[in-house]
Amino acid sequence: MSGIDRRDFLKLAGAGGAGAGAGFMIRESIKHPVEHLVPYPSPPEEFSPGIATWYNTVCTMCSAGCGITVRTREGRAKKIEGNPAHPVSEGRLCAHGQAGLQVLYNPDRLTGPMARTAGSEDLAPITWAAGISQLATRIREIQSSGQGNSVCFLSEGVGGHLGVLQKNFMEQLGSTRYHQYDFAYPHTLYSAIQNLFGESQLPYYDLANADYVLSFGADYLSTWISPVQHSLGFGRSRHGASGTRGQFVQIEPRMSVSGASADQWIAANPGTEGILALGIANYIVNEIGYEGADRQEWVGSLAPYALNTVSENTGVSASVISHLAESLATAQSGLAIGGGSAGNNTNGVDTLVAVNALNYLVGNLGNEGGLVFNPSPVIGEEVSGAQATYSDMLELAEAARDGQIQVLIINQTNPVFNLPEVAQFREAIEQIPLVVSLSSFIDETSALATLILPSHTYLESWGDTFPKPGVGFSVGAISQPVVSPLFNTRATGDIILGLAKEIGLSEAFPWSDMEEYLKQGWQEIYARGNAGNDSGDFEAFWTDVVRAGIWGENVRGSDSTGLAEGVIGTIGVALPSFSGSSDDYPYVLHPFVSDTLEDGSAANLPWMQELPDPLTSIVYGSWVELNPSTANNLNLEEGDVVEIQSPHGIVTAPVFIYPAIMPGVIGMPIGQGHTDYGRYASGRGTNPIQILSPQLEQETGDLAWAATRVSITATGRRVNIVKTGGLARELGREIVQKVDAEEHTTPIAGLSSIPVKVVQS
Repeated sequence: MSGIDRRDFLKLAGAGGAGAGAGFMIRESIKHPVEHLVPYPSPPEEFSPGIATWYNTVCTMCSAGCGITVRTREGRAKKIEGNPAHPVSEGRLCAHGQAGLQVLYNPDRLTGPMARTAGSEDLAPITWAAGISQLATRIREIQSSGQGNSVCFLSEGVGGHLGVLQKNFMEQLGSTRYHQYDFAYPHTLYSAIQNLFGESQLPYYDLANADYVLSFGADYLSTWISPVQHSLGFGRSRHGASGTRGQFVQIEPRMSVSGASADQWIAANPGTEGILALGIANYIVNEIGYEGADRQEWVGSLAPYALNTVSENTGVSASVISHLAESLATAQSGLAIGGGSAGNNTNGVDTLVAVNALNYLVGNLGNEGGLVFNPSPVIGEEVSGAQATYSDMLELAEAARDGQIQVLIINQTNPVFNLPEVAQFREAIEQIPLVVSLSSFIDETSALATLILPSHTYLESWGDTFPKPGVGFSVGAISQPVVSPLFNTRATGDIILGLAKEIGLSEAFPWSDMEEYLKQGWQEIYARGNAGNDSGDFEAFWTDVVRAGIWGENVRGSDSTGLAEGVIGTIGVALPSFSGSSDDYPYVLHPFVSDTLEDGSAANLPWMQELPDPLTSIVYGSWVELNPSTANNLNLEEGDVVEIQSPHGIVTAPVFIYPAIMPGVIGMPIGQGHTDYGRYASGRGTNPIQILSPQLEQETGDLAWAATRVSITATGRRVNIVKTGGLARELGREIVQKVDAEEHTTPIAGLSSIPVKVVQS
């Protein structure tokens, strides 16, 4: 589990402190001197020059919800570090978390409300009173005409009390159009876990105590769900937390950061990872001797996945498949995980069902080193269904074009950039009479707004989070402002509360600001934990939680070790479907979320632009990854500029020769290609999302962004790719080993090397 032992977490929780019955804060939270952990409601009367003050809060640079500690001096944030008391990140922090200061101090931040005047394309400053009044007046008019559903609220992924506030606000308006949109949201994993186990929450994958891990496309060390937490687990497994040094295998068509760190990297044909998982399952059931009461059901369902058939479909030899099955089944704590491109093809849900079924077959459900179910979040479960799929976004665009949406409020999400051009989302937004952005920056979507009411950054705001996938028990944290607001902006929650009062919804939203609303919500959490105990003191409990930056309680997820009824008979994975003919578009496009720029949301941060890509060392740009054999066939060299064309568009980028990608697969990072996102991001690189075909994942209706075929055309131009690395050749030093998958069926990382290219048999 987490490096903070669960029993210690419970035993060492400030049992004698205020609010102990409502939750607990672990021992690390009291290591700092009290004067360095002053909650923002009661700061010192005067700053002491040269004396640092630390505030515990929550990082929101991604959805993982890591705890952070921010060092301030003279009222200015100077440094962000991890909060050692937080069980998700345990004092560690990734590069994105470190770069949070560049969100706060970014020179391109919006500094106050703005609006477009009639007949002008330019934004002009206005007062907050005028901006709120303009929006409230239009909403009142819509309400009075009985068309409340023509108001739409589109937000980034938000949980906790802020997500509940947003949803409740829309319900009070009589609108069902409350959506959240994040490009990399794992819709297929949620659906797979629901189908297979009947669980609505993501499970906790206990990498720390696993001694053999099979990852099907999940780049757990870089971009998948909770990278800091997974990196900690990876390190502990490597150091033998379970008594045996962990072995890791990565299966994917293009080597990721996790693949480069694994003992064995196996190249599989794009979209066939689930078929491979069922081939492994077939071998476990029929050859190794699975003895469960449901064995005959498995035998029937897995009959189509014999080794030779699976090998032909996946490109992985039968000997490798059998070796993987034996290693997983005989491990003391074997674990299978899946995500990334494996979950974002047309067969994504079925693929992840197949991968997670391996955990059931090896008997690791609910065990250390296995798959552990999480409890429902203390707050915000009703918001979990608000995440919009690609199909939902298409319906929203169609409603806008049909005149069914009169007001669109956008909160910190950028679908114009993160949706393919074929969706025509920009054109749809342009049909909406009033578009309001709460963004802190002008990006491609907020550039279309007629009214901008800019929000605080997360370092200036109150909030809370209940991280997913968590750590197997209930955890929450309060996010507090660590500095006073730098500009004339407002917290998102305060904007909603102010708008509610202006509309006339004061009775439903009686709170003066987000802090008051948050405290009332936490009073309910405190009361639940203090049932029957009249000796508690909520104010002391609140101060303790704010100081510690973490709260938790001994509430666990399901102890079930079984499957949903009837699911075995439904398990199967079809071959993936790709857009375009293989004659006209002979290559499969493999877009991947950037380790540095994520889905493009971090592209406006110079630290992230300057941070070299960990596998190519490229900075400040886009590139096209080609296997050396593919490049030779096309007579291309590094730096040659090529056009990548799909059935729905063309992008241009220079070639980078990358030996750790399958021939016939074209890799491109997501993140660059902004037209509006400040001086550091605009006009740099290209956005492969633009040319994706509208292929859908069959069950969820989400975009199958790994299912697009492309062609490559040389332009005759060349550029020097900006990178910090030297030659991509080994110069005879044998730093990297090339292995034949037929000959080598065991990891060779013990020789201080990893296989970067598997020659398919």
